[in-house]
Amino acid sequence: MDTSIVFVGGGNMATSLISGLRQADCPGERITVVEPDEAKGEQLAAKYGVHVVTAATADVLDAEVVVLAVKPQMLRDVCQGLAKPMGNNRPLVISIAAGVPIAGLREWLGADHAYVRSMPNTPSLIGAGATGLYADERVTAGQRELAETILATAGIVAWVDDEKQLDAVTATSGSGPAYFFAFMEAMQAGAQELGLDESTARELVLHTALGAARMAIESGDDPTTLREKVTSPGGTTAAALDEFSQGELGALVERAMRSAAGRADSLARELLDKST
Repeated sequence: MDTSIVFVGGGNMATSLISGLRQADCPGERITVVEPDEAKGEQLAAKYGVHVVTAATADVLDAEVVVLAVKPQMLRDVCQGLAKPMGNNRPLVISIAAGVPIAGLREWLGADHAYVRSMPNTPSLIGAGATGLYADERVTAGQRELAETILATAGIVAWVDDEKQLDAVTATSGSGPAYFFAFMEAMQAGAQELGLDESTARELVLHTALGAARMAIESGDDPTTLREKVTSPGGTTAAALDEFSQGELGALVERAMRSAAGRADSLARELLDKST
């Protein structure tokens, strides 16, 4: 890929994408990072061979893609600072700032840009992410493909047709890793209560989770079929699953995800309200 890309912000998520792009043979000289922290910038330049600057000038922003990779609460000020130097350039703008709607980006940065809003998750940091994407009406087919190529360097991507669906993405893949961490934490505690030492319990739980995920991805079977295949009537697995059923695990998960989606919507509204 020979696209010119500017990352505004050089934090963890930007670094994961830069790493993925470099591994995908995107030339380092085609990637610029705007990072005011000079020490962090020097590390990025040394490790990935990218160009690093401390401020976004008009020359810097004369690129095909601008990736907004700053914290949501900083995005308004950052965008307003970018608007003038960006001038008449109309790059594809990709936001990886969680919870900030495109309406806010249009207000702060300008209404004439093509915007893609994304919701990556923390496993993107190790190239195993799951990212939801939404493109506004100004995004061309070519820009859509370009955005997908960039974000896919950190894992799989999935497009949604309605920006509001990104709240569901947040509740599913955005917050989802923590759900699995909590379940693994509970399983490890249960294993230790049954007499296993901490190291053994941890290793068995983590590799069980990894194996189950790989089977779900690689077997071609859906989770229901896989569960049924390993559940013998009257057996040990059935006994455990019966406890989950009595505790209404499915309903609990649904309520938790609705709560996460609702909070995502509330946070977006709060960010917009604070900017007015």
